[in-house]
Amino acid sequence: MTGNESRAQAIYEITNREPIAPKAPEKLEDLWASNVFDLSKMKASLPKDVFKSLKKTIQTGEKLDPSIANTVASAMRDWAISKGAMYYAHVFYPLTGATAEKHDGFIEPQGNGEVISEFAGKLLIQGEPDGSSFPNGGIRDTFEARGYTGWDVTSPAYILETEQGATLCIPTVFISWTGEALDKKTPLLRSISVVDKAANRLLSILGNKDIAPVSSSCGAEQEYFLVDANFANARPDLLLAGRTLFGKAPAKGQQFDDHYFGAIPARVQAFMHDVEEKLYKLGIPAKTRHNEVAPGQFEIAPVYESANVASDHQQMIMTTLRDTAKSHGFICLLHEKPFAGINGSGKHVNWSIGNSTQGNLLDPGDTPENNMQFLAFCGAVIRGVHKYGPLMRAVIANASNDHRLGANEAPPAIMSVYLGSQLEDIFMQIKDGKLEGSSHKGQMLLGVDTLPPLTKDAGDRNRTSPFAFTGNRFEFRAVGSSQSVSGPLIALNTMMADSLSWIADQLEGKLSGGGDLGGAVQAVLKDIMDQHGAAVFGGNGYSDEWHKEAVDQRGLLNIPTTADALPYLKSDNIKQLFESTGVLSNTELESRFEVYAEQYVLSIEVEAQLVADMAKTLIYPAAMRHLSESAGAIANLKDIGIEIDKAPVEKVAGLAKTLLDGANKLQAACEKHDFGSTEEHMQFCAGNIRDLMNEVRTAADTLEGEIADDLWPLPTYEEMLFIK
Repeated sequence: MTGNESRAQAIYEITNREPIAPKAPEKLEDLWASNVFDLSKMKASLPKDVFKSLKKTIQTGEKLDPSIANTVASAMRDWAISKGAMYYAHVFYPLTGATAEKHDGFIEPQGNGEVISEFAGKLLIQGEPDGSSFPNGGIRDTFEARGYTGWDVTSPAYILETEQGATLCIPTVFISWTGEALDKKTPLLRSISVVDKAANRLLSILGNKDIAPVSSSCGAEQEYFLVDANFANARPDLLLAGRTLFGKAPAKGQQFDDHYFGAIPARVQAFMHDVEEKLYKLGIPAKTRHNEVAPGQFEIAPVYESANVASDHQQMIMTTLRDTAKSHGFICLLHEKPFAGINGSGKHVNWSIGNSTQGNLLDPGDTPENNMQFLAFCGAVIRGVHKYGPLMRAVIANASNDHRLGANEAPPAIMSVYLGSQLEDIFMQIKDGKLEGSSHKGQMLLGVDTLPPLTKDAGDRNRTSPFAFTGNRFEFRAVGSSQSVSGPLIALNTMMADSLSWIADQLEGKLSGGGDLGGAVQAVLKDIMDQHGAAVFGGNGYSDEWHKEAVDQRGLLNIPTTADALPYLKSDNIKQLFESTGVLSNTELESRFEVYAEQYVLSIEVEAQLVADMAKTLIYPAAMRHLSESAGAIANLKDIGIEIDKAPVEKVAGLAKTLLDGANKLQAACEKHDFGSTEEHMQFCAGNIRDLMNEVRTAADTLEGEIADDLWPLPTYEEMLFIK
């Protein structure tokens, strides 16, 4: 393979790279949570009464006793210093979607010129970072800088190790001086609280006596791409936008399906092992790793955890993937669609709710038709998806996920729920007023004596559904790979709490008249299916027929872009949902619309400027050099009597003009700012700006197939995807 000087040098560096020597493996038991101040370390370092009080707060949600803060802080400091930490940081999650942290030293100067290490309880409980430069959607003016962080005792502190040292990290909420949530953790904690109360109420009505706190759980499957840093550093679009804005499709992509679950390349496996070791030290239960569908694409998936801890861990996973990739000579791409024409990356959020006494409340058991409790909770999900589908679409909306949703690789932008054939049949029987039975698990006999019979589930899976039941949980498949899982979890928990409360109201009304519980539950579930059964769909969510049926016959909404989705955050029923549950005030909800809308516009404007700049300064000059060399060659050949077809040169000249004209039109469009509303500005970006970007890209990608390879200025798709 040839290539210009920088591409050739990149290929040389990659192919001559010395492999990272594998480290001697450590026992998992020695690695596990070694950098986490968890219950076992608390028990070993705290007085018995202090530990008992703190454990009760963590496990049952009891109010934190402020009087124990100094003792806990002192023990936490001693443990952190023993691990090499000189600083501590309140870690929080602002509306940027990234992780933020403010580092402070344990050092405390004394009047005699000496210093001591100190960490008081008040410093553990509350911090005060500058809140003025974080997005707040109009909650605060820029000159109003005060923001507070508050210790989230339910998510354990941990040591973050880097080559530069170790830091004690304390998960916190982030709120404004006026009390509004400026972060993603505060409303998540509120949503966990409201779903606990609603579930406890319904469980009591269903006859349960001993009911432990109910919590939602999450297991998020993280997809990502790895590109060698030598290539990525030569691509301004990858560095600044996280995706390729130009690139001709290679002759081979993913059409052979040979990458999916294939043998993991040795260099990638070394990277994965390094990542997993760091995650295990942080108590993050990464269990699964494999090649994904697209070349250069991979996946890591943890075991389920409580939603709050899982959300924190997900942020840590993304940070660890990015940071570790650098030491292995990679760039880790979490963008939902870094390469056109091949699969993008999602983050399937597996969600359920349960407790220690009743177990997983979305586990149907062997005979779901007789499991009244499961049917009630599953019915709550159906109602929630139908009633608040636009909210589900809005919480997974951003500029990058728009490239993925609706394509034949990710669920469509129509929110529906897949139950599987067994459960769908049960709920349809309930709708018809006669619940008689259902199909059950079976066995597959494979005709080979040495193979044991394999269990066959009562229903298949459906990868085209945005929200699919997968045995004992629901999988929210539409979440994007770069996104925080807290937004989807907040929506799911709040929707569930609303539906559980509605079911409880209905049951109390029916039971007050003397009816039996079983009949009352069936009657309520029939009402749910009559009113909200349109959201249940078990067919091909990618098909044109479904899109037509969903909109024309079922009244579901097809919401294709972020510009279409975000305004639903301002709709009356969604405002009422969050206001009535106390998860988000109207002010907080409005602020999120403003923040996410601004991020959408800025993302597209950055990409548009990059398209124009790269077209003008990289691709157009390469086309001119190609034309100059070709014209000279044609003239020289003509001098010796050889006539050459000029059509290829004329084609390149035409494409170069189209490229330059398109870049100029794009830049002019980006200068338009006289919009009547935020919604109008978003629609302009979704339509006009992206259409112009696509025109420039079409010309550029065609030029890549015409210009001499040694003149092409950018690493190509085949290089980035296949050279590791």
